[in-house]
Amino acid sequence: MSNAIFKTPLPLNEVVKSYSSGSLERKQLQEALKSLRAQTIDVPMYIGGEEVRSGQTKRLAPPHDHKHTLGHYHEGDATHVEQAIQAALNAQPAWAAMPWEERAAIFLKAAELIAGPYRAKLNAATMLGQSKNAYQAEIDSACEIIDFLRFNVAFMREIYTWQPESSVGIWNRSEYRPLEGFVFALTPFNFTAIAGNLPSAPAMMGNVIVWKPSTTQIYSANVLMEIFREAGVPAGVINLIYVKGSTAGDIIFKHRDFAGLHFTGGTSTFNNIWKNIGQNISLYKSYPRIVGETGGKDFVMAHASTDPKALAVALVRGAFEYQGQKCSAASRAYVPANIWPQVLEYMRQDLSTIKMGGTEDFTNFINAVIDEASFDKLASYIANAQKAHDAEVILGGKCDKSVGYFVEPTVILAKNPQYETMCEELFGPVLTIYVYQPDQYERTLELVDKTSPYALTGSIFSQDRYALGVAVKALSNAAGNFYINDKPTGAVVGQQPFGGGRASGTNDKAGSILNLLRWVNARTIKETFVPPVDYRYPFLQAD
Repeated sequence: MSNAIFKTPLPLNEVVKSYSSGSLERKQLQEALKSLRAQTIDVPMYIGGEEVRSGQTKRLAPPHDHKHTLGHYHEGDATHVEQAIQAALNAQPAWAAMPWEERAAIFLKAAELIAGPYRAKLNAATMLGQSKNAYQAEIDSACEIIDFLRFNVAFMREIYTWQPESSVGIWNRSEYRPLEGFVFALTPFNFTAIAGNLPSAPAMMGNVIVWKPSTTQIYSANVLMEIFREAGVPAGVINLIYVKGSTAGDIIFKHRDFAGLHFTGGTSTFNNIWKNIGQNISLYKSYPRIVGETGGKDFVMAHASTDPKALAVALVRGAFEYQGQKCSAASRAYVPANIWPQVLEYMRQDLSTIKMGGTEDFTNFINAVIDEASFDKLASYIANAQKAHDAEVILGGKCDKSVGYFVEPTVILAKNPQYETMCEELFGPVLTIYVYQPDQYERTLELVDKTSPYALTGSIFSQDRYALGVAVKALSNAAGNFYINDKPTGAVVGQQPFGGGRASGTNDKAGSILNLLRWVNARTIKETFVPPVDYRYPFLQAD
């Protein structure tokens, strides 16, 4: 075994490819889309390195073309949860004992596989399975997951270098062990990168994983698992199962070796899980680590000095990219009356040029929402606004699910700042705007802070530096990721660590060293070189 203290490659953010007309990456992606659409794949679970097929299959379809079949996945039951836990625990001793640089090499290889031979396939799977356009897929299922893997390796090494001071005659040192047990990774549909990071970040630190993805992300999760296996993740370290949430919870949250939860999803789900863990706390070998990023009601606040065009572009991009299904998407905005007419006109012009349709047509900016339940929920909110006395739909508002789950980018003007779509998380392409009088700036900041229980992302627009300072202070707890003169989306690994507080989660900042610290259990070792041989201290001597 080498005794060298290794340096890891300097992590650099992956360059986002443009997919412009005639480019090589565009051609490769179009070929991958065509190839995947032509197949009907059989998607197994992966337990202990084996492909597991239950025979109970469910259909996978593109949200923008729900009559087309991409494949079928094998739904698991309680026995598969038990098998996955046991496979993880069986793999734990060897994985925890593996030198850290060997674990690093595996995940660095995974990053290079995604950057190179798997880039088009993973992006195409995300485009088809989650209805993301080429650019949104590129920044997610290529660049962000590559960045997570590369930067997390560097963060891992940095953690291992943190050591205490030692005084004369002793040597103090710290080691950073994985958690004692298994980690449950519960991942969302909207970001393939998050689905890859939630199991891989704790695994990198020597933990073993039971991973349950959202059913609407299984298509690209299957490709991620293919990549992890090719990169050399040993059998049983990451186990991928497709079971109902209640089925998994009934077993996992009562298991003595449950050591941690890495979660991204809904606030109510997270709250219920936390309660469940609390009720079962006496069952566990150790107090579980609970790391979660949940909902948001993300805001854009504009000052009277704001550039109307810049604000309009930020609202269109921030609210409607990926159909508003980003945790960070702009969902409510506060615009001063003096610039509102210009902002509205700029938004109207932009939305009039936006095309909506399937992801295979690269000219479509807007694609489908994730499933019928999401479509029905959004359509209901829009219908309510069309009938409301204290709100009106001023742009968009059309919904059609005959071919795919298409909801037109919609802007609601709220006369009441407490109107339901100003307060409740919708998770779709619906932006609600409240117009305030410019002399009510500071009062409106209070409104922004108190309207929502969430605190994930938010932004302030102003060309007045004093006004910016007032907002930064007033909204200090309103967003874990705060943007000045920019939309509240698009956090980059290593640059803007992501996470929020209040009802938006534990704010453990994915894409930073803070997150990886949650997946280690430190042991401090003190070695005394020449121990005392007499119990008596000098003060005991007689005068």
